[in-house]
Amino acid sequence: MNLFEKFFYALDSITMTRPTNYGWFHLMFVAIVIGLTTFLCIKFKDADDKTVRRIVMIMWIVMATLEVYKQITFAISDEDGVLAWDYAWYAFPYQLCSTPLYILPFIAWLKDCRVRDCMISYIATFSLFGGLAVFCYPNDVFIGATLINFQTMIHHGIQVVLGIFFLVRARRSLTFKRFSCAVPVFAVMVSIAILLNLSVYAIFQANGVTDDFNMFYISPYFDCTLPVLSAIYPNVPYVVFALLYILGFCVVSAIVFYGAKGIVILTDKIRDYVKFKKSQKVVH
Repeated sequence: MNLFEKFFYALDSITMTRPTNYGWFHLMFVAIVIGLTTFLCIKFKDADDKTVRRIVMIMWIVMATLEVYKQITFAISDEDGVLAWDYAWYAFPYQLCSTPLYILPFIAWLKDCRVRDCMISYIATFSLFGGLAVFCYPNDVFIGATLINFQTMIHHGIQVVLGIFFLVRARRSLTFKRFSCAVPVFAVMVSIAILLNLSVYAIFQANGVTDDFNMFYISPYFDCTLPVLSAIYPNVPYVVFALLYILGFCVVSAIVFYGAKGIVILTDKIRDYVKFKKSQKVVH
């Protein structure tokens, strides 16, 4: 075992009691995410584009660094006291919540254009929904490894922070056009997941590998474990399931988007009402 392997093995050996939904660990990160989101939305909601790009890059570097650690950790296993490299393919970083790893660099580096706007809308809708889903019900993502739990909550927390931040910055232009441009980005991400599922499964079959590989949980070869969709998967043809999967994510992401728009409208009405009341007091 070399020094590099010993280091990561030691980190992976730091354990904790598996956190529970709405236990102290979960609630601590909920508070951190609320605090960071509030700070960014107040301090930088009208910041220039250069500042926003820097914020995105910082967030991406944190996510990517922690993801590299996670991937190395999931590639190391202890076999009767002997360290072995045996990658856990189910942890391959291409789930819905992994997509910001591939999209955020483009948001940070691309010149202002339609493609970049679509990617920002994707982070503010589909990615935001993925982050919120984990923060509302993190049960399956918690394990006994302390640093992996931190990685998980930081990763999904950044999804929530950036998603809400982008919605706040676009608060005066939350139109159907803005939401709809996120859909092609999601379609590309899902298409890549399906191609990976089909091609990797064929490679595994040819080489006698039995590991699960179910990116986006939309593989035709492995059960979907996502809430609601897990009940649909075994009862309909795969094509129907895939269409319902895509439609379902579009609907819930639209709910997130229009929910944000409703909050903006309500906030504006409350602000106008307060101003009206103050003006009446001045008159009287």
